Amino acid sequence: MQKKILFVDDEPDVLLVGAFRLKKAGYEVLTAVNGQDALDLAQKTMPDLMLLDLRLPILTGLEVCKKIKSDEKLKQIPIILFTASVEDMDSKTREAGANDYLIKPFDPEQLLEKVKKFL
Repeated sequence: MQKKILFVDDEPDVLLVGAFRLKKAGYEVLTAVNGQDALDLAQKTMPDLMLLDLRLPILTGLEVCKKIKSDEKLKQIPIILFTASVEDMDSKTREAGANDYLIKPFDPEQLLEKVKKFL
């Protein structure tokens, strides 16, 4: 069965390229462009993994991550955060309860490696 990945970013280019690479690698990809949609979609679809940008409209990636990790039904979903800002990513990742992070712009191969690590 195909693994389902929820990919969340408010930059259309990043979403397009990332989703394309993941689909090409054989994953089912769902996308969202803001934190609230990401949360709603996660609750509805129960993805196998989330790729979550930190800077999002409505709810930030950190807020979404914390809400998912505090939800009994969703907390087992691995979350990989990504951002262009390198600052404090280790502590932000831990604080939010995320499993890992990537720095933008990321290499598509690096993205696939991280995804495989958690699926």
